[in-house]
Amino acid sequence: MGLPAICSTSTFPVILGRLLFSSITWWIAGKALIRRNMFTEAQESYNKMVVRGIFGDQVTVHVMMRGFMKEGRFEEVENYFVEAKHRGVELDEATYDVVIQAVCKKPNSDSALRLLKEMRKTGWVPSEGAFTSVIGACVKQGNMVAALKLKDEMLTCGKPLNLVVATSLMKGYCAQGNLNGALDLFNKLDDDGLTPNRVTYAVLIEWCCKSENIEKAYELYTQMKLMGIQPNAYMVHSLLRGFLKSKSLHDASKLFDEAVEAGVANIFVYNNFLSWLCKEGKVNEAFGVWDGMIKKGVLPNVVSFNNMILGHCKQGNMDMAINLFLEMIERKLEPNVITYSILMDGYFAKGDTQCALDVFNQMMAVNLIPSDYTFNTIVDGLCKAGHTSEARDMLKKFMERGFVPKCMTYNSIIDGYTKEGAISSALAIYREMCEVGVTPNVVTCTSLINGFFKSNNINLALKMWNEMKSKGIELDVTAYGTLIDGFCKGKDMGHATELFTELLEVGLSPNAAIYNSMITGFRNIRNMEAALDWHKKMIDEGIPCDIKTYTTLIDGLLKDGKLLFASDLYSEMLSKGIAPDIKTYTALINGLCNKGQLENACKVLEEMALKSITPNVLIYNALIAGHFKEGNLQEAFRLHDEMLDKGLVPDDAIYDNLANGKFKAAINLSELHVPR
Repeated sequence: MGLPAICSTSTFPVILGRLLFSSITWWIAGKALIRRNMFTEAQESYNKMVVRGIFGDQVTVHVMMRGFMKEGRFEEVENYFVEAKHRGVELDEATYDVVIQAVCKKPNSDSALRLLKEMRKTGWVPSEGAFTSVIGACVKQGNMVAALKLKDEMLTCGKPLNLVVATSLMKGYCAQGNLNGALDLFNKLDDDGLTPNRVTYAVLIEWCCKSENIEKAYELYTQMKLMGIQPNAYMVHSLLRGFLKSKSLHDASKLFDEAVEAGVANIFVYNNFLSWLCKEGKVNEAFGVWDGMIKKGVLPNVVSFNNMILGHCKQGNMDMAINLFLEMIERKLEPNVITYSILMDGYFAKGDTQCALDVFNQMMAVNLIPSDYTFNTIVDGLCKAGHTSEARDMLKKFMERGFVPKCMTYNSIIDGYTKEGAISSALAIYREMCEVGVTPNVVTCTSLINGFFKSNNINLALKMWNEMKSKGIELDVTAYGTLIDGFCKGKDMGHATELFTELLEVGLSPNAAIYNSMITGFRNIRNMEAALDWHKKMIDEGIPCDIKTYTTLIDGLLKDGKLLFASDLYSEMLSKGIAPDIKTYTALINGLCNKGQLENACKVLEEMALKSITPNVLIYNALIAGHFKEGNLQEAFRLHDEMLDKGLVPDDAIYDNLANGKFKAAINLSELHVPR
């Protein structure tokens, strides 16, 4: 008995109920129901058939599995297959194909490989689709050995390599960190008669960027466009992140502009670019991007606002940051914990601890749960503002709320105490963190070493240094630099030189700060020959000399009376575009005055005036003393009055010079009136 040629979907179950159930009857009706997305009705009809003791044949099994597959019920596909197999239903290649696709969707590559093996044992050759699905599942689960083996088996079975398989294998190579393997496979696509598509390029561009091979990523991007394949937002996002990470700012800007013009830039692309601009302090440029984004109809989200608020906070413009915060609320966007944390950090950076804490209280009032970043922001902000004890008390309250401080939190408090000179308190926190199982890192120990040197506890500094080594803490350039600087300031150049040598032996590269410490140390012990040797080493290693390098050397050379060498270094500094600062001018004027070069010192003072740089007390003291020695008492007193006009307070040395000057002036005046 057959079905009517024409009938409505709603009549299927009724008609089925009147028919004598058989496999073929159900297959015809069930297939029609599934085609009309009426799988529930098809399953109910099948269950009625089972109740009558009719389980169906391989055709019925196939239809039911297809239905489950269509609904995304992959577990039921596999279960139905196992049940049919257990009942002894003779299954065909098509049925195996369906169950293989289902287990690959989960994915379960082990089951898929087992099913493929079963097919091969029966003499069947898996379809191209089956091979493709299993290879994809193996790649997703990181089983590249099995994926490559299957690819070879697929080719042996006479199935051609298709683009889906090739792209899956490329992704697998990339995930293993073997970008070259992926690129080699890509380069062979043409030999296999394959043309890469958007997905292929997207995979390679993303992983080239992750591997910091941005040049290759852009080469692929350009090649793709030449093939007429238009990039999507995901590709632009990957490439833009890569350019920004590699500091290829021109290329990043060019790519962003192209994406905007092509209409590819979405909110993620805009946010990526906004984030970079704001972190770099380019807030005006960020506002230009912001306006363009809105004109293009791309509405800012919470992340967009957070980026802009961060930019203003970094510039210290808290009024604009708050205005954006209010605009955010007006747009019905709810500030999140990151928004509040950024504002807190901005206020702390300006030293406004009260406003920072007010923002925290406001966040708590709207029932937002603080993150670890929030807690650390408050602790670190209070410590940097010199309120370390208050930060310690706040930390105890946070811990009562369930916050578990990590090394970074303790480091903030230790660093705060060491900067305040409270070494005992810093050590107490150090012992506490060790007792609760938080392992100190190189930053912890470096802060303590720095504090020990400042309080002249050299032995404690060395003890901490040895403790770092015994605990296996890997020392970095900053740690070595702190120790070297401490010994240099203590005029112990022997230990400083030994540490510098050790730094090189462990494979680290000294920076300008470390060279400057060595140069300053030798300058302080009046060994300018050694200081100049370190300057030469610095140049030979390609480390750029900065203003501190030149100022230290000029100061030392002038004190040694080597005016010509000092002048040459000053000229060299200017030729490199390094502008002298107040410390440089202080060293120049003081050195020239001490060596009787008052006229040249006055020329330096004139240079300062042209650059609108106000002399400090040390400069005035040197000039007043110089004029006093030359007998220019009137000029000395004029400079004293000029100091007062500029709001500078003379020190005792200046008053001593002026007092002596008045005394001598009085003697000279009395001598002029002695009668002959």
